[in-house]
Amino acid sequence: MSRLKILGENIKKYREDKGLRQIDLAVALGFSGEYICRVERGQKYISLRKLFQLADILNIEIEKLFIQN
Repeated sequence: MSRLKILGENIKKYREDKGLRQIDLAVALGFSGEYICRVERGQKYISLRKLFQLADILNIEIEKLFIQN
């Protein structure tokens, strides 16, 4: 599985664990819902700066986003 796909699946998992909808996360990051959807499917890149922001929103260590489950 590609690293981008692993990242996307982890973002989705932690977002759902937190009870957030894609649009909630998108608004918090300044993205569209479609962009977050494509990130979660491993089709779009996300900047490191936004990944740190995302980890803060989800209240997780950023390293967790890169670990294959």
